[in-house]
Amino acid sequence: MFQSFDAKSSPDTGAPRLADLRKELRAEGLAGFFVPRADMHQGEYVPASDQRLAWLTGFTGSAGFCIALLDKAGVFVDGRYRVQVRQQVDLDAFSPVDWPEVKPADWLREMLPDGGAIGYDPRLHTPGELRTFEKGLDRSGITLQRSDNLVDRIWSDRPEPPKDPMAPYPEDLAGESSAEKRDRIAKRLKERGQHAHVITQPDNIAWLLNTRGTDLGQTPVALAFAMIEDTGAVTLFIDPEKVDDDLRVHLGNEVAIRRPADFGPALESLSGSVLVDRTTAPVWVADRLRTGGAKIIHDTDPVALAKARKNETELAGTRSAHLRDGAAVVEFLAWLAAQGHAPDLTEIDIVKRLEAFRADTGALENISFDTISGSGPNAAIVHYRVTEASDRKLATGELLLVDSGAQYRDGTTDITRTIAIGVPPPEAVHAFTLVLKGMITISRARVPKGTSGREIDALARYALWQEGMDYDHGTGHGVGVFLGVHEGPQRISRVSGVALEPGMILSNEPGYYREDAFGIRIENLIVVHAAEALPGGDERDWLTFETLTWAPIDRRLIDPKLLSEAERAWLNTYHAQVMELLAARVSDTARAWLADACAPL
Repeated sequence: MFQSFDAKSSPDTGAPRLADLRKELRAEGLAGFFVPRADMHQGEYVPASDQRLAWLTGFTGSAGFCIALLDKAGVFVDGRYRVQVRQQVDLDAFSPVDWPEVKPADWLREMLPDGGAIGYDPRLHTPGELRTFEKGLDRSGITLQRSDNLVDRIWSDRPEPPKDPMAPYPEDLAGESSAEKRDRIAKRLKERGQHAHVITQPDNIAWLLNTRGTDLGQTPVALAFAMIEDTGAVTLFIDPEKVDDDLRVHLGNEVAIRRPADFGPALESLSGSVLVDRTTAPVWVADRLRTGGAKIIHDTDPVALAKARKNETELAGTRSAHLRDGAAVVEFLAWLAAQGHAPDLTEIDIVKRLEAFRADTGALENISFDTISGSGPNAAIVHYRVTEASDRKLATGELLLVDSGAQYRDGTTDITRTIAIGVPPPEAVHAFTLVLKGMITISRARVPKGTSGREIDALARYALWQEGMDYDHGTGHGVGVFLGVHEGPQRISRVSGVALEPGMILSNEPGYYREDAFGIRIENLIVVHAAEALPGGDERDWLTFETLTWAPIDRRLIDPKLLSEAERAWLNTYHAQVMELLAARVSDTARAWLADACAPL
């Protein structure tokens, strides 16, 4: 079993730990301390040894931060986590703050009218983040001050960092050798007059060097730092315990291996122009480069964009992974349907059974994230994680939201299906159909080249907006190939200005959530393709989307009267394709269920 159901934090520990932190604040003469969720790599997932926000506050969401003052402490979370945070933190010690509606600088201005110094660990914040923060504090009397990490001082039982090995990833799955990738990035650096590029995100290193690992469990990477020069030479900073002879042979002579402790001195030794991504590299990196006299060029990490544009080998592997995964999901859905309208099942039972069907493929390396199995009101918690304490029995007349994914060596999957348990309430059917309309609109979209995710995000929301409804998360995120289930820089979101390009994989997952009642989300993965010109259309380049995910959408939750003829045609065609692609891959029992589930609307 890859997923556990223990509670990873407790509200009971928040107050005493906050009190200890405040002792350190007084000792340092600070008015407050900034506690982000990030580690030095600035990725979404962090090892247990760096989960400072969860340790201090009890909040375990994948985004957010705390500002702890001498008499107040705010936990800043976005719309995905506003229900969850109230359940996880001690509300007598910590106050949830609606972010980004409330900016941290504005909150601090209100809390500290007389000013003061706020400490921060420069290893855990990016230059772009701090620049925004400082601008908001201009002429407030509040300053930001570099500091040791005060949470680390009081975290007496802090876990050791992971030391799992870095392993080669075969070229027949990557579709391109590491040498070819390094040459491509080096050529770009040279064209722009940049001597070197500092890479801090492990998934970008994994893609560049064709390696994988298990340091982050569900995200198959090894924690490391790297620098690539305009010659194509790479220096990899990694714990020696993670390196064996096979990896050394795989990396070759163009990749030097050094200890993590050498990373800072190596940065100080660089000269000339050095590329640093201000959104992912911590301030500490820029500090060390400046100490050595390098000229810092802030720009988007070119490795991230190259990684996002999947090659044909990666796309072929991803398609195979989704067919395999789709068959496992169909087996699960057929099994669930066989339990009847009032199944004697809990949310944990759902997680275990779905993982078992994926394991039966014989190809499952891990799940790609903790399965979200939320029934009834729990489904309204966008990133709900079931524990032994929160486990809830499925009830007739409610909805079950299951958001899950798998890591296979040839691809990463992420799928959400919302399922009716018994007869669903009419208001849920209505909302589900509006969400479905948005998902279909994205699936059918044709957009001009240069369009970004923020320009198509509204397509998924339009039907909901027309009835005064909305959801507080992005419509889609990038997805890797046996890498991160969430990867950038591409996404479908109001804040994404990254242009979509052929080969980019995205999720398409609009939703709707009614607190204390139900939650709805429908998610398929899609890949961007160049589109053929239409007769009579403009002479310009166009993009379209190919659907990668194959599993039925619950027809009991659809009000056909709300669908247009084109939307109904898309759904019927999709279900026909699901039947065609998966029927031969599932058991006889599942095939019979699948035929009914995929019948035309």
